[in-house]
Amino acid sequence: MTAYRKASIRDLATAAYELNGRFLQGIVRQDKEDGRWLVGNTSIEEWLSRHEGTDVTVIVLPMADDQPLQTKVCTTCGRTYTGVECPHCREVRTRLRGR
Repeated sequence: MTAYRKASIRDLATAAYELNGRFLQGIVRQDKEDGRWLVGNTSIEEWLSRHEGTDVTVIVLPMADDQPLQTKVCTTCGRTYTGVECPHCREVRTRLRGR
């Protein structure tokens, strides 16, 4: 599994929050006493049970600061950028939508 930079993941988490989404962040581990899977101190089963009957997307991205940033070329404006999306086009979209 590829590791992603923390800044890009925080951008994605912020976007999820702005869409009234929820996310967990922390180290994935299995509780030695009862075998439950945890992210940080939160039981994944317990967290998922809050969303029972809801259509959801669960995203798991390993965080790493030691990975080199991959430079991309925006297919819309032609500028180079790093991260999830072109910051120039994101800023223009936000400005034009009035948010």
